[in-house]
Order: sequence, then structure tokens, then C-alpha cells
Amino acid sequence: MKVEQIYTKCLSQMAYYLISGKEAAVIDPLRDIKPYLDRAEKDGVKIKYVFETHFHADFVSGHLDLARETGATIVYGTDANPKFNAHIAEDCEEFQVGETTLRVLHTPGHTLESVCYLLKDKFGKEQAVFTGDTLFVGDVGRPDLAQDVANMTKEQLASLLYNSLHEKLMPLPEHVLVYPGHGAGSACGKNISKETVSTIGEQQVGNYAFRADLNKADFVKEVTKGLLPPPSYFPENAKLNREEIESFEKVKSRSLQPLNPDEFEKEIAKGATVLDTRSPETFANGYIPSALNIGLEGDFAPWAGTLITDIRQTILLVCENGQEEDAITRLARIGYDQVAGFLKGGIDAWKLAGENMENITSVSPEEFAGRYKQQDVDVADVRRPGEYDSGHVKGAVNVPLDYIKEEAKQKIPQEKPVYIHCAGGYRSMIAASVLKRSGWEHVLNIKKGFKAISEAGVTTE
Repeated sequence: MKVEQIYTKCLSQMAYYLISGKEAAVIDPLRDIKPYLDRAEKDGVKIKYVFETHFHADFVSGHLDLARETGATIVYGTDANPKFNAHIAEDCEEFQVGETTLRVLHTPGHTLESVCYLLKDKFGKEQAVFTGDTLFVGDVGRPDLAQDVANMTKEQLASLLYNSLHEKLMPLPEHVLVYPGHGAGSACGKNISKETVSTIGEQQVGNYAFRADLNKADFVKEVTKGLLPPPSYFPENAKLNREEIESFEKVKSRSLQPLNPDEFEKEIAKGATVLDTRSPETFANGYIPSALNIGLEGDFAPWAGTLITDIRQTILLVCENGQEEDAITRLARIGYDQVAGFLKGGIDAWKLAGENMENITSVSPEEFAGRYKQQDVDVADVRRPGEYDSGHVKGAVNVPLDYIKEEAKQKIPQEKPVYIHCAGGYRSMIAASVLKRSGWEHVLNIKKGFKAISEAGVTTE
């Protein structure tokens, strides 16, 4: 028996590949299924099942493509109602993969159909539990994402989650490994640890929401407070995961179209959004007017889903040479399938064609410190509220990048220079590009972020 955790940093997501004997199973696969197929071919095994813990909201699953390619049976839990062929498992139903057994534990709360899969070895001993978004390391799943589908309040779902944890997971032996669906950075929880594997015993001690002494009323209060609104693409992804959708390979083939500057410009004229995936530093030195910068080296997909609010929006890509397929793949993982193509030759081709360019001024923390001390300046901190509350530049206004489109007009002046910063420089350049394409002309980005700013001697509070 072998279990491999396949971690995708951009989405803070974990899929699992399990083999026993000549059979394999994949749990919560991403849409691009080649990594699972490659593993199965290398190991000489047949993928027998695709187990889904729930209808995911933060990514589009690869269950359909994997089933088409391998003949595997797709398994969902009780209360699931997909619009495609799948086995809807009953609570405590068991499935054999080689010499191992996976038992379905119905654990509603994050969603009504949520299940965990308890892995037992050939002797029947419990070894691990794949918890999806029910139980994370250090946290539990949000109970507010499925309210509309379930026609329940987040408090009612939280109450179900409490029962699931206490009746299904807490009674498991302390040694049982916990394999969650997400790690730190995922919007599916609010306090997920950076660790990606734990045990039931460790979580009973270290997880604020998985303590046996926490009563239901206090649990509901704890898990429902401080929840930020989810990205706008979450409901769309949950819907897509219930339906028959186009294969990833078709999406990739259609999207991977090289466009010369004239063709690119014609698509812009039709209303396409230009998404520039280069690094913040490179983008600042010259970009296509009205382009949105979200660098591939960061949390590219979640920010694309947050800031491009229409999942059906036509997108044009500007990439470093050779990164086009990666960008298309990451967008397809969250259901953004309407990529019309990429700029052939990149930004250099645009320059050579004599097309208009814009840039964003970036200043070092030391430069900013000098200006801050000499004059009254406007500063916008685009980190999240918790980051801002833990320490910020004195006088800075907090405009979280998540809500910059909604809050900028009320909080950020347009008629004079404004300095933008985040924790490290990635989000601040995204914010600067959002503001520039929305009419703010006097935007300056502070490099490196808050820690470097405070070390440069700027007054903080």
C-alpha cells in the first residue's frame, strides 16, 4: 500500500494517489489529469476509483476526464446529485482497492454531501482518513459556502459539522493519519496550518475546532465568526463540478492560440481582458494599457478568480516565453475556459509593433521612507484585515485586494499620488494594475512590502 499526497501550491490543494497491488484510486483530482495517468502507467496499475469528498467550490475537478480515460468509477457521498454517471455511496459503504479498504464516512457540514474516506489496511486496521474540506490541519471547513444549495444558514451547517466531527472523526484512533484537502492559503478555511498531514490525536490537541470539550454552541460561534466573503468564482465552480463539462484537453487546445499584435488588438477591441502573468517587477517596466497583472509565481488562480469576476469573460494572455500553457492550465483549474489566445512573442512583439505602452512607478522602502518623513502622503495597504491589524504604516488606509474594486472609490484618492503596499510586493502590483485600469493615474508601488517598510524607519502602529 502506498499513499502519495500531490500538493498544488497555487490552490493550496491536495489530491491523493493510492495504490495497493495492481489497483489504484485518486481522491479529489485536479482538472489536468496527466500527473495521475503518468503515475499509474509508471506503477503498472489500473485506476479503479475516483473518490470525491464533495462538490468542490475552489477548483474544477478532473473526475470526468479521469473516468473517461481509465474507466474508473466516480464515487460521491450521500446527498450528492451529479448530472453524470457516478456511484452515490451510502454511509459506511466500503470499497476495495487492492488489499486495502476505503470506508465512506458521511460528514455533512461544509456541504451536505461531504464525506471522508477511512483507509484500512489488509488486516482491517485504520491507517488514515482523507478528510476533504471537513477537517483540516488546525481548522475545519467553512460552513458558509453551501448555504444557497443546501437552503440552510451557516449556523445550521456548522451544527451539522459539529455532529460529523464528534460522531465520525473524533472516535477514530489517535494514530490515524489525517490527509486534508487543503493547506494554508486556501479560502476554504480561515485558520489552516502550513502542515499538510497530521493525526487524529494531534488535531484533538492542536485544532481549536476539534476539541472534545468544545460544546456545540461555542463551536458554531467560533467557526462562523470572522469569515471573509469567498471569491466570486466559488459558486460557479461548485456548479461546474455537478455538470458534464468540456474536457481539459479541448480547453487547452482551443486556448493555446498564438496571436500577433494586430490580432491581439482586435480581440481587445471586442472586450477581452488582458491578463499579464509576468512578474511584478517586469510588468511595472512596460505593459499593455489596461492589462491586469497577476504573476504566475504567486497565488495566480485564486487572484484571477477573485478579480475577474465573470467566469465566462474572454481573456488574452501576456506571458514570458514558454509559460502560456501553464497559465491556461491554471485558469482552467478554476473554470476560466474562455482564453482567446496569447501574445506571440510576448511584450517584445508589442513594442516592436510600435503599440502604446504604460508603466507603473515602483519605489524602494528606503525611498518611500524618505518621502513619508518629509511630506504628507497617502498610503493604501492592500493586505487582509488581520494582517493590517497586526501592524501597519501609521495613517495607511486598509483596502484589501479581495475587495479593491468595491472599496477603492471610497478609500483611495484619485487626484493625487497614492503609495500601494502589501506584505511582499506581489499583491500590491496586482492592486496597482487594478487601479490604473480603473482610472487612477497617480499610483506608486512600494517594493518588498510591509516588513521592509518598517525596517526602513517608517512609523508603524
